[in-house]
Amino acid sequence: MHWDRLFEDLEGQLASEWEAERAVLDAESERLRIARLDLRARLRTLCSVGADATVDLVSGRRIPVSLQTLGADWVAVAARGNGEGSSAPAAFFLPLTAVAGITTDHGMILASLEEPPSADLPLRERMTLGFVLRDFARRRIPVRISTHVGDDVHGTIDRAAADHLDLAVHDAGEARFAAAVHGFRIIPFSSLVAVRAPGDQTP
Repeated sequence: MHWDRLFEDLEGQLASEWEAERAVLDAESERLRIARLDLRARLRTLCSVGADATVDLVSGRRIPVSLQTLGADWVAVAARGNGEGSSAPAAFFLPLTAVAGITTDHGMILASLEEPPSADLPLRERMTLGFVLRDFARRRIPVRISTHVGDDVHGTIDRAAADHLDLAVHDAGEARFAAAVHGFRIIPFSSLVAVRAPGDQTP
């Protein structure tokens, strides 16, 4: 009985040491996994569930939104709580470089840390902002553009090049007829903060 108790004690100690070592290794493995996690991976998870969040933009604006779709270098969001009685929420296309921060509930923060699926990326996640803006130009969709300098301008994108767009400036709600155009602007993509679809409201 004495030897049985001795070996039982030794086995218990060894099992405890192994468990402690395994816990240390698991914790280190988790730290390394999170160290490799980038913002796009976390946004992919948040967009997949349409998470509610408040987005801080580099211009200083804060927009309450539902996260919708992730692109190659942008995220599409739907405004919420604009209080203006709009029949449809405003659609914002935000360059990732214009996002200064994202506030959401703690559960969503933790969920976004989960390992994203390893399947091939959806085609839309390979679409660049330039690709989307070229489609806006092709469809003649009127937009409101916010830039780093803080001014908003309404108009229709005439063309989107490699790193900039040409905007025909006209009043909101107007079609792009020659008589309605006030002027033309060249806007570098690097200065974009938000590109908004028709019917949106000022955040």
